[in-house]
Amino acid sequence: MDLFLFFRLVVKIHSVVPVIHTLKYFKTASTQVPNFPEYVSVGYVDDIGIAHYDSNSRKAEPKQDWMNKITAEYPKYWERETNINKRSEYALKFNIENRMRLFNHTEGVHIYQLMVGCEWNDETGEVDGWYQDSYDGEDFLSLDTKTWTWTAAKPQAVRTKHDWDHDNAYHEYVKFYFTEQCPSYLKKYVNNGGEVLMRTELPEVSLLQKTPSSPVSCFATGFYPDRAVIFWRKDGEELHEDVEHGELLPNHDGTFQMAVDLKVEVTAEVEGKYECVFQLAGVKEDMVTKLERRSILSNACHEGWTVVIISTVVGVTVVLLAAILLYVRYRNRQVKYDPAACDGGTEVPEDVTAEG
Repeated sequence: MDLFLFFRLVVKIHSVVPVIHTLKYFKTASTQVPNFPEYVSVGYVDDIGIAHYDSNSRKAEPKQDWMNKITAEYPKYWERETNINKRSEYALKFNIENRMRLFNHTEGVHIYQLMVGCEWNDETGEVDGWYQDSYDGEDFLSLDTKTWTWTAAKPQAVRTKHDWDHDNAYHEYVKFYFTEQCPSYLKKYVNNGGEVLMRTELPEVSLLQKTPSSPVSCFATGFYPDRAVIFWRKDGEELHEDVEHGELLPNHDGTFQMAVDLKVEVTAEVEGKYECVFQLAGVKEDMVTKLERRSILSNACHEGWTVVIISTVVGVTVVLLAAILLYVRYRNRQVKYDPAACDGGTEVPEDVTAEG
């Protein structure tokens, strides 16, 4: 059974459920990428951008007005963030050079990416964290927060894993960050940005069909938060066959979109029997859209709907990084693994306290 459908059978989204908040930082170091900073760090709370730093500006800046509220408690907060980001910039630049040596890369476009952050369950108080990095789009090192040990995804990462596993001071530092410091800042951010982060926005729901023989897509866009489900039902019963669920995707304005397709021939006999149901966390009433031919937007009558969907999906930075990674893989697909490369030096431990 589809995991999405299994989840829906286990819990109704509009029931009283705890809210899990997240704090994530995405850091990127790169080499020889035209018109792109060598180092970039962006922060998100509940998938909303909150902070930015890059090697061109060399200054940490807020992306939300409510992020400045923290200066009431920490007047030099943004100065501190700037200084720690400068250290992170040094660490990632050192590490990407080290990885180039490990993989016998002497020049060209290369990308080091790091995702670090934590989550907090506001009902149980449970916290967890993540540290995952990659080189040229492939996993390299990650942290297991259950055992507090490092996992090497590549032979070239084994030496760094061994060194970090046996560095007791760094071990305690990392554990403190993920269990205490990161969740503490996350709670402050959620408290300061509550009006934005805890808001509820209902979507616009449309029925879309490219051609009369295409599946009917129930498309919901502009909703917040992202804890939502959308499904088809017939005569009051949820459908599992002839249904395809799309991904939850972000819009440029911080809201979200999702869709579910139904393979059905829309005739007068089936009208009114099928309906699309959208459920949003915190909203008791379902949004129900009945399947009727007059309600369907198609290419014949509304050719622009596909453009609207596509234009709201991806941010410029994500597109650029994806293109860079594809280019890197193309350029390096002939590189062969050299066992001697595993004897390269260990890496600089990342200053995970860099934000929050």
